Order: sequence, then structure tokens, then C-alpha cells
Amino acid sequence: MLRLLLLLIVPVSLALAWFQAPPVWVFAAGAVATAVLADRVREATEHLAERVGGALGSLLNVSFGSIAELLLALFVLTGGQAAVVQAQVTGSIIGTGLLGLGMAMLAGGIGREKQLFNRDAIGLLSTMLTVVLIALLLPAVFDATQRAAVARPIVAIADEHLSLGVAVVLIALYLINLVYTLVTHRRVFTAAKDGEETGEGGTTQGWSVARSLTVLVVVTAVVALEAELVSRSLEQTAELLHLSSMFLGVVVLALVGTAADLFAAIVFARDDRMTMVFNICIGSAIQMAMVVAPILVLVSWLIGTPMNLVFGNPLDLLAIGGTAFVVRAVTADGETTWYEGVLLIGLYALLAMAFFFAAG
Repeated sequence: MLRLLLLLIVPVSLALAWFQAPPVWVFAAGAVATAVLADRVREATEHLAERVGGALGSLLNVSFGSIAELLLALFVLTGGQAAVVQAQVTGSIIGTGLLGLGMAMLAGGIGREKQLFNRDAIGLLSTMLTVVLIALLLPAVFDATQRAAVARPIVAIADEHLSLGVAVVLIALYLINLVYTLVTHRRVFTAAKDGEETGEGGTTQGWSVARSLTVLVVVTAVVALEAELVSRSLEQTAELLHLSSMFLGVVVLALVGTAADLFAAIVFARDDRMTMVFNICIGSAIQMAMVVAPILVLVSWLIGTPMNLVFGNPLDLLAIGGTAFVVRAVTADGETTWYEGVLLIGLYALLAMAFFFAAG
């Protein structure tokens, strides 16, 4: 019932936009609506994946898992705010890797001495996150070293070309990862998932394929509409609230796109399904960096609004690097406690504070 009531925010947001309400109200309502709809996309995808089963079901989860984030970023990008999109990429990585994982560990650890997860399966995700860090550091380091020796316009062109190359390689690596986890080593990862009992977070009554597809198509279309409202009112909202667009991208837009993953992770943690929690949180961060961000780079080149992977603000690189380092440390022993969750939440709060005071 509560989830149905939350859907009422969708017509409210459309009405606010239609009657030209203050941008802050349109932005807030559109952001909440996008988060609510993202959860419906996730639900429809899960039901559809259960019906088709196996590798195809996993591929569907991968394909539609970040649709809200992608659409939101695309509309912001077409508005010429590439820096905000970069901030959203950073925010999504630290939002799921630190805040989401931390909240889940805290929620699941209360009343338990510790929680266990499959260290081998999650170790691969940790390694992929480290590769992502290096891939995102490369364009920034390249840009910094070249500016001292080459004319600025030439560096800008080289940055764009390098970013396109990095984007293609990241997407290729992700596709190969799908082959590895869904085909050649499918039994290993299936066994890791089957090792956890299905708790309250599991689906109780499956939808038909027709219903799942209908909900998926309709909700995705509405998400696109809401994302357009949010992106259109973003700049005015930042000015009225005296906040930087960077902060809105890192914190607000990122949390809007990942809200469904955060809530799902908390539910699974309470059911003591920590392997699933890590798959959701770290997997979402990896998907943002290896799929969504590269797609945005390629699309920006096609639509004539170039976006590169040169993160101009060192805070972005510190945040992504810190997340990769901490996740690597947390996954080393195969167990978690509620206090480790508090530490992750605290680190996220520190990074968010820095972005709040940063200009841009």
C-alpha cells in the first residue's frame, strides 16, 4: 500500500511542472518520483528475470539495473552540464560503495555479532572496482602531464580521444565479465548465490512476462519524463538553494538514481544475505563506472556535446579512490559487523561535506 501511495508523487510532479511551480518544488518532486519509479523498474526486471531464468535473466538485471541513472545523466548531459554528470558518476560510486553498503552493514549487523559473505565471489567485484579506479585516474593523469608540454587545444582533443578509447575498453571488459560470470564460470557464481536462503527480500508472487514487460516499458518512459523535469530545474534549484551544481550531482542526483539499490541492500542485509548485498552495492558502483559512464561518453560524442573522463576536481578522484580502497579492505576477511557499516557511513559523510563546501 505504501509503495502505491508513493507513486502519487508522479502526477504531483507533473502538475507542478505544468503549472510552473517554483523550480525547487519541481526538482524535489521530480527527484523523489524518479527514485520511486526506479524501484518499480527494479521490481519489474526481477520478475522478468525469474520468468526467463538463467543467463538471460541476469543479463536483464544488468541491462535495466541503472536505467534511471542513465536517463537522468543523459538529460543533464544534453543540457550541456557535463561536469554535473561527472559529479553524478562519482556520487553513484560512493553512494552505493560507501553509504549503501554502510547502511546495509549497520542494519544487518544490529543484533548479530557478525555477518558472513562469499569472499571469493565478492573478491572479483573488489578487483573490478580497483580496475575502474585506475581507468578513471588515467585520463586525469594524462591531461595533467600533457598540459605542461602541449598546447591546450591539442590536449583537449587528445583528452576526448583517450576518453573514447577508455570508454570502449571498459565496456568490453564488462561484457567479458558477463561471459565469465554467466557462461564459463556460471556454476561458481550460481553456487555463491544459492548458498544464501531466500528471505523477506525475495519475490513472493511472480508476474507474468507480459505484465513485467508492460510495467518495464511504461515506467521507463515515465522515468525519462521525470528525468527531463529534474535536469531542466537543476541549475535554478542550485542557485535558489545556494548550492553548487557539483554537490547536487554528487549527492542528490546520485542518491536519486541509486535509491532502489540502497533500499534493496538494507532489506537483504536484515535477512542476513550479505553476498547479495555486496553484489548489489559494489555491482551498482561498477556498473556506473564501466557501463553508464562510458555510454555517456560515447553518446556525448554522437550528439555533439563532448564529455570526457577527465575529472577536473581532485575530490572526485579522491572519493573514487577512497571507495575502492575501503571496499577492498572490507571484503578481505569475508565478514562484516555493524561498526564497519558506521565507518563507511562516516567516510561518506566526510566526502559529502567536502563537496558541499567545494565551489563549482
